[in-house]
Order: sequence, then structure tokens, then C-alpha cells
Amino acid sequence: MIEEDLAAGAEIALEEGHARHVGTVLRLDVGDVVRVFNARDGEWRARVSGKTKRGMNVRVEEQLCEARAAPDLELLFAPVKRQATDLIVEKATELGVRRLRPVITQRTIAETVRLDRLQAIAREAAEQTERFDAPEICEAVSLVRALDGWDVARPLIYADEAGDDASATWGGERGRARPILDQLNAPHPPTSPQGGGGVSVLIGPEGGFTPEERRMLRSFPYVIPVSLGPRILRAETAVIAALSVIQAAWGDWRKG
Repeated sequence: MIEEDLAAGAEIALEEGHARHVGTVLRLDVGDVVRVFNARDGEWRARVSGKTKRGMNVRVEEQLCEARAAPDLELLFAPVKRQATDLIVEKATELGVRRLRPVITQRTIAETVRLDRLQAIAREAAEQTERFDAPEICEAVSLVRALDGWDVARPLIYADEAGDDASATWGGERGRARPILDQLNAPHPPTSPQGGGGVSVLIGPEGGFTPEERRMLRSFPYVIPVSLGPRILRAETAVIAALSVIQAAWGDWRKG
């Protein structure tokens, strides 16, 4: 993935990381073919036109595929420990999320995130999956602030791991969220992905949401509480599970 405009005949100097990958990992030399792409111009065939110890140039030749945008799928997640947060960003990128928004909840453990690190992880994951764009990664904000001014036409799928009865197994019957597939298959406004609109997903921290947060979330008309099954999942597992089901039911997995 490169930032420069792609067009037939364009001569591009690869940045250091890309030059190292092409020259050292792929072991390509002058005259060899390489594919380059970005979110604006799609994928193009290029040829290595120059190589030095410090860099590499390619000449763009022919477009192979037009640009294709990721679905309007957004992930709001509570940052967890570093390795788990890295995994969330990597897998969310692979699963086609367009935007990642860290949110600080009452039980969030890690309240700071390094955007530069997460952006680098997202970019590498996007390139590995031959995705033309890397997701936007927003500054961490509180859950309340993230919901302030929310577009009520945009559904927020909220993974609710508890019912209203804290003493009962799996949250109890009262207030228990419906299974995620049941909720996705239920009628929704035309602005939902079923009607071509966008959707957001909210995954909580280790320890889950507090009762106050659950009541707040369930009070909003745009929030769709869902259950991810009878087991309490780790935050990173819940992200992968929820995004996979949403992509299969509403997203671009249906397009092959």
C-alpha cells in the first residue's frame, strides 16, 4: 500500500519499509514485477526500475483492479492489555473494519493507546490481506463522549454479556440479549447494512460493562444488544466473533 497516485508511466520511489520488503523479503531486482495499490487508484502492476542499497524505484504499468472500499463497518472497543489490543486491531482490519474507535469504560484497564503503533499494525494487516485501505484509528475517548451526538439512524450492535440478574448464571433471563443472528435477521431501518447503510459494533473490556453502562446503552433506540453465546469470551475473541457474524450476515462476505 502506497500513498502516491498510481497511473500508467508513474515513477515511484518506495519508502524504506516497502523497499526493504520488496528487495530483501521478496528478493526482487530490476526488471521484476510487483503489485502496488492504494485506496484511491486500486491495484496496479509495476516493475522495479531502480535499486540501490538505500532504496528502490518502481514504474507503474497497468491497472489490475479498480479501488474497492471497505464496508461502512466501525468497531468501538475498550482497550485491553497491549498484546490483546494489538490483536484486536489486526483482526478487525483483516475482517474489513473501516474505523476503529477506542473507548474508555468504567472497567477499562488500559486507558492509553499509542495510535502510531496501532496504525502501523493496521497498515501491515491491510497489506497482508490485500486490502486497498487501512482503517482509520481514532483517539481514545470515554464511552459517554463516543455516544454523544450519535447518528440515531446508525445501528450500534452492543455485545451484552450479562442479563439484569447478576447472581444468575449467564446473566439470568430478564433482560438477556437475543442471539446475534436473531437480531441481525430481524427487521431494521433502511439505514442499516441490510439497506446499504453503515453499522457500528461495541465490545466491552475485561470484566464487561457495569450495570449503569448497560442501562445507559439499552436506553438508546439505536442500540441493538446481542448475545455472543453461553460462554463469556475474552474481549479479543468477542471482537472476532461479532465481526465475523456481522460480515457473514450483512457485510461483504456475501459478495465472495
